[in-house]
Amino acid sequence: MRSPSRLLLLLFLLFWEGGCRLSGVSPLILPPPSLVLSVFWSHLPLLVSHALTTGAEILGGAILALSVAFPLSLLLFFFPRLEAFLAPLLVASQAIPVFALAPLLILWFGYGPGSKIVMAALIVFFPVVVSFLAGLRDCGDDYEELFRLLGAGRMKTLITLHLPWSLPFLLAGLKAGLSVAAIGAVIGEWVGAKRGLGYLMIQANARLRTDLVFAAVLALTLMGLSLWSAVSCLERRLLRWKGGERS
Repeated sequence: MRSPSRLLLLLFLLFWEGGCRLSGVSPLILPPPSLVLSVFWSHLPLLVSHALTTGAEILGGAILALSVAFPLSLLLFFFPRLEAFLAPLLVASQAIPVFALAPLLILWFGYGPGSKIVMAALIVFFPVVVSFLAGLRDCGDDYEELFRLLGAGRMKTLITLHLPWSLPFLLAGLKAGLSVAAIGAVIGEWVGAKRGLGYLMIQANARLRTDLVFAAVLALTLMGLSLWSAVSCLERRLLRWKGGERS
């Protein structure tokens, strides 16, 4: 985290802490950061146990989303006319709130991790498809013409030109999707689950443990930042040639 971001975060926490103490608001309504951090550390084993469940659901959703988004993007790239038929369905998959689909997915896939994985996949799927397809189409006609002159067929051009060219777009879409994938998993755990941070939040809220709810939110935040950082690290390793291109 860069220095300006750290300073902004510190100012926000100081404002939150001071506001809670000066206003005298009950911790049942809004616990101060010091209490949230204290509860976070004291309940760390419990939070980690539930976070592993939620994290597995998010990663499962990402794998499912990629396994569908990758071939679908290639299909739309090779057959552009299909986009006119499939685009409304893709948009509809995002226009319908995941919370509205949660009861149906629980009914179809049960209370286990399957329904949560599907909900996370629905959120990751759309940005990956849109970004990857944009990357495949971003390559200029001059490069395609050069590959044709060199005798490269359509499949070889895809593998050696379009896929490397679209990789930055694919990773950008994956980062965007993973950063919000927890929404699907947590909503699924709210509707019906026996483990996970969403389940823990519901249980803590029922017992008026607002501090534990905030601690679970902090765990989700750290999880999202970790996933973002992991993809960013992968991006730096796979796209070292981009640095040379910029220089």
